[in-house]
Amino acid sequence: MCSRYSLTSPPEAVRAYFGYADTPNFPARYNIAPTQPIAVVARDREGVRRFRLMRWGLLPAFVKDPKAFPTLINARSEEVLVKPSFRSAMRWRRCLIPADGFYEWTGPKGKRRPFLLRPEQSRLIAFAGLYERWRDKDGGEIDTVVILTCPANRTVSPLHDRMPVVLAPEHFEAWLDVKQTTPEAALNLLQPAPDDLFEAIEVHTKINDSKRDEPGIQEPLEPSLL
Repeated sequence: MCSRYSLTSPPEAVRAYFGYADTPNFPARYNIAPTQPIAVVARDREGVRRFRLMRWGLLPAFVKDPKAFPTLINARSEEVLVKPSFRSAMRWRRCLIPADGFYEWTGPKGKRRPFLLRPEQSRLIAFAGLYERWRDKDGGEIDTVVILTCPANRTVSPLHDRMPVVLAPEHFEAWLDVKQTTPEAALNLLQPAPDDLFEAIEVHTKINDSKRDEPGIQEPLEPSLL
């Protein structure tokens, strides 16, 4: 499961890591939540990597009424070749989602404790994603995206049994190239991240409020509050 994440790195660093042609300027985001516009990297028709904004929450093309359809923020990687909501996107519309951390919660209901999972070397990461362009009956369009998940590694498993798929830079091109990389071959890239990639840091419950999006929200919880 991945229901919140962060992208706090400077735009220049994100562009260099993902190798897209655009030069967007965007603010640091410390608490990205579902249905918000998020940064996405996808190939255009000429095969060039482009920066795009999409709504986090996939709407498959067959959906008639978005209000009657559940918000798909995650897709289990084991099911993307068989589920109608993801099958076409897995074949034709694969993307990368820039991030530098994500959040998980543990504990009993009402007393759940939030944790920030971030790379120990404080660097960028890429979530594997799928996207769709949904059209309404009046011709309006919206690009929507879902984050793929896989079984959790040893660092994440004490908090949750699932984690977002993190793709290494050497796999970016294969994942994005839907002409050369078959869905079956792309599926093999969807593996848990190495156990030593992330560190888990307990943070304050103010992260629970999706309207809170400020730097201090990622500060480790003070020992006196544990």
